[in-house]
Amino acid sequence: MYAERARRWSGNPNSTLVRYVSDLSPGRALDLGCGEGADAIWLATNGWQVVGVDVSEVALGRAADHGRGVGVADDVRWEQHDLSSTFPDGTFDLVCAHFFQSPVELPAGEILSKAAAAINPGGWLLIVGHAQFPPWARNAHEGRVFPTATEIFESLNLDDADWNARIVQEQEREATGPNGEQAVLLDNVVFVQRNF
Repeated sequence: MYAERARRWSGNPNSTLVRYVSDLSPGRALDLGCGEGADAIWLATNGWQVVGVDVSEVALGRAADHGRGVGVADDVRWEQHDLSSTFPDGTFDLVCAHFFQSPVELPAGEILSKAAAAINPGGWLLIVGHAQFPPWARNAHEGRVFPTATEIFESLNLDDADWNARIVQEQEREATGPNGEQAVLLDNVVFVQRNF
């Protein structure tokens, strides 16, 4: 996917990340499926120590180059993982997974449950996924249905005594497609905090 063109994404952080994380106290963050690193780099420029994880060596190379270019190379560690078989070490104050959806079989629920288990008391889990295909999606699979925000939340199997669900809902956002097309997209957002 990343080898197809010189740059796949805009280089800007996801707007939902900026909206919900800007006011949090920085700590240690994990960006699952970090791609070319825009979210991880934004976190680092805002005081977080970040582990950015992706399966693509090409994407991680671009992310590292971008991080060096903006002066956060010491604040982000890039790790290559096939999250269905390996997972980063340690615990985190924030784990984010943006559009952690794949056309290939991926045990997303299992991976996100591992991510939740790696969150420190008082830490946060932010999951943002498509609720529907963007109008410009070439790979829209006929009949494919994305899980709802509630289904994503329930798949985590979190103990209500240990977690506080702040947001579990669909949200609209404005977006620009690869050829400049404008659209309002619908995302599923899950934002939960582990109790102290």
